[in-house]
Amino acid sequence: MANRGPAYGLSREVQSKIDKKYDPELEERLVKWIVAQCGPEVGQPEPDKTGFQQWLKDGCVLCELINSLHGANKPIKNIKTSTMAFKQMEQISMFLKAAESYGVIKTDMFQTVDLYESKDLAAVQRTLLALGSLAVTKNDGNYKGDPNWFPKKSQENRRDFSEDQLNEGRNVIGLQMGTNRGASQAGMTGYGRPRQIINNP
Repeated sequence: MANRGPAYGLSREVQSKIDKKYDPELEERLVKWIVAQCGPEVGQPEPDKTGFQQWLKDGCVLCELINSLHGANKPIKNIKTSTMAFKQMEQISMFLKAAESYGVIKTDMFQTVDLYESKDLAAVQRTLLALGSLAVTKNDGNYKGDPNWFPKKSQENRRDFSEDQLNEGRNVIGLQMGTNRGASQAGMTGYGRPRQIINNP
């Protein structure tokens, strides 16, 4: 990959807005989880955005992470450390594909260049946050670490009603449609007097 020079004008403004979305506290939590999930052999990054990016850039840590969430049936068979850019980007792509198969939705996924070229590290954080939430929600025994690090995703709460219950529900008038109980006009007389038309010759 060619080295990119500094951004100017509108590009710089856009990049600055993207950079502001990066959360150092979330970075700390994600690092703790990845080390707990994969083991101390994955190492620790320098405590800043650049260190976080360099740690994940070659795709090895990400591949180890997604493999650790699958137990014995690992989706990525070969994880190799390489200095070649296309190999590193290929491993990031393999992680993204495996994460999507695991259940992370497309809108929560980062693009390879977001991480490799440090274009949008906040998007990388969002993907890892979604992956952690999914792992906690699945509760299949493969998640390691504190479950409170990630919010649980909402799950389907299906209800099955019998035919009798459904028929009974059709006869109930919901209060949002008004009520036929309470105030009535029983015993009331007409309002006011009728209009008086007097013809005086």
